Amino acid sequence: MSEMTRWIDLEGAVNARDLGGLPTRDGGRTRRGRIFRADNLQGLTPADVTLLVDELGLRHVVDLRSHAEVSLEGPGPLTRVPAVRHHHLTLFAEGGRHTDVEADTIDGERVLPWAERGLDEELRVTGFYFGYLRERPDSVVAALRAMALDDGAALVHCAAGKDRTGVLSALALEIAGVTREAIVEDYEATGERLELILKRLRGSETYRGDLDSRPADDHMPRARYIEQFLGVLDDRFGGPMGWLSANGWTPADTAALRSRLLD
Repeated sequence: MSEMTRWIDLEGAVNARDLGGLPTRDGGRTRRGRIFRADNLQGLTPADVTLLVDELGLRHVVDLRSHAEVSLEGPGPLTRVPAVRHHHLTLFAEGGRHTDVEADTIDGERVLPWAERGLDEELRVTGFYFGYLRERPDSVVAALRAMALDDGAALVHCAAGKDRTGVLSALALEIAGVTREAIVEDYEATGERLELILKRLRGSETYRGDLDSRPADDHMPRARYIEQFLGVLDDRFGGPMGWLSANGWTPADTAALRSRLLD
């Protein structure tokens, strides 16, 4: 990973980057090498695993995919590494052909919880982001706590590393006091790799039908999406911290995550 970029170059994933190096409201920057974000890790090569585990010190993987996604795609090569602890915390909300009311299911569970617009008609674009918070606040809080563990680096991922991972990353950066502008820019950065992400996901039967049913531009992470998400939390809860506090997040949790990302 170059000192000039936050991207992590992997052979088997295309949307991996470091949450370090981002400016904070008090003039500091988040620490590199502590928390990473990524897309699906199914295709990691042995060289990728060596880079992540041995060179970058990865010890915790926070997998936000649904149980059905894991069943269809498999748990991934990092699950075979004894040094890495996995935290599987489904958020049950995102959408397409496999995840609407008429969707195919496995053991009664929707396959791809990823784009259920209409959960909040007032928020037509980002309503499904609030579905994560509405349906599984326990998973949101548990994922952030896992990202704050201090015995090695942590990586949070879903399928594209865009929506579910984008929301969790935004919340973690908010807790760390990162500027809103930088949080938005980090969210948008996935767009730089969108073509590669979609090409990779189309190679899987799990995701191909959903992707092909919508134009590629519909998947672009736009600033207004995450701005609206954070803005509504500001209006309704006094900010993301207000929502977190109402759902069991404690000052000790805040201190732990801040100690991970800040000097």
